[in-house]
Amino acid sequence: MVKGDKNNQAGAPRDLGPAPPRDLCTDCGISRTSDPKRCGRACQFIKPDYPNLEARVHGRARDPECADELYFGPYKRMVRAQLSPPKAGAQWTGITTRIAERLLETGAVDAVLTMAPDPQDSWRPQPVLITKAADMAQCRGMRMGYAPLLSLLEPARAAGHKRIAVIGIPCQVYALRSLEAELGFEKLYVIGTPCSDNTTTENFHEFLGLLSHNPETISYLEFRADYHVELRFTDGRKKEIPFLMLPLSKLRPDFFPLTCRTCVDYTNVLSDITVGYMGGEGEQWLLVRNERGEELLGLLGEEVVTRPPGSAGKRQGPVKGFMKNVELAAGGLPLRSMPNWLRPIVGWLMPKIGPRGLEFARARVEMKAVETILHLRREHPQRMKNMIPDHVWRLVKPYGIDKRDGE
Repeated sequence: MVKGDKNNQAGAPRDLGPAPPRDLCTDCGISRTSDPKRCGRACQFIKPDYPNLEARVHGRARDPECADELYFGPYKRMVRAQLSPPKAGAQWTGITTRIAERLLETGAVDAVLTMAPDPQDSWRPQPVLITKAADMAQCRGMRMGYAPLLSLLEPARAAGHKRIAVIGIPCQVYALRSLEAELGFEKLYVIGTPCSDNTTTENFHEFLGLLSHNPETISYLEFRADYHVELRFTDGRKKEIPFLMLPLSKLRPDFFPLTCRTCVDYTNVLSDITVGYMGGEGEQWLLVRNERGEELLGLLGEEVVTRPPGSAGKRQGPVKGFMKNVELAAGGLPLRSMPNWLRPIVGWLMPKIGPRGLEFARARVEMKAVETILHLRREHPQRMKNMIPDHVWRLVKPYGIDKRDGE
């Protein structure tokens, strides 16, 4: 765990206590600041304004005539990428962590606001403020759970940090961008990671218990673009599970909260650079969104190898199947109606004939758009008019979902 010292007071763990009660809240941290009422104008789940914020951050909103910007938001270029050699202990090859290290090494920022593992539970995320490049290694890997990342913005400013970088997921980045002008930082770099489904750390431990008889020995989990979940264990073993073989039917219906089932920003469109995997076909997938994003990628120099993204397969069938399952699930997790004997066969086929690369990424974005509308119609129809941006309706129209009166 990163400890605080006289040069890193804001990096010390803070006992934040319980979050103030909020409806449709992922606890980004703004409710824990000196002015919690800012949630009303900063929250992605109240009345998001993506066109305005995209224009403010990137100099323009997404181009409706550019098909992939409809899915992924504004960008200058997309690439597949990997560090060469990969960093030991990285979730993929270590691009996100290495960018942050380079920002600190070059003096471009005073501090990086990110997540580290809780000292008592390595799967639980804990917000920290890092001021030394060497400490970034302790923030590698995936965490699962809610963590009030933005609660450290005010301590960062109070500690005298004027140039910072933030590594965050979409709901955190949306709130950050909404308040950016009043935060008072001279320089702000935003490294975004995609996200669609989060849950509590306690729920996640239940999921791990369904994947292994010894869940405490699982040290790594990743949902890969080849339709498999990869597990690694503390004794060095690895295990791959096809998506279709995951025990989703054994999870509680509210395993994923409504916020994550109604998120309209899978690809973190307000970040300067998005570092993910969906379009990477086994490598990382980078969306360089603006000049700051180019600057961030440029920090890696010859350490990073890039090439154009690929695309294969057709997404329409899987998206239609997903839509049907969501409709049948009646608000819970999508049902799996496929016979058990057929699942291993389909699981073997999907990496070979299913959507891959950018087509896989488009499929996931369309699935999230479908999920958003169907769940809000069922649970909060009065919120649809404010919560669903226009571009989401365009994504679902090919699947026969149209806006109704009042939506």
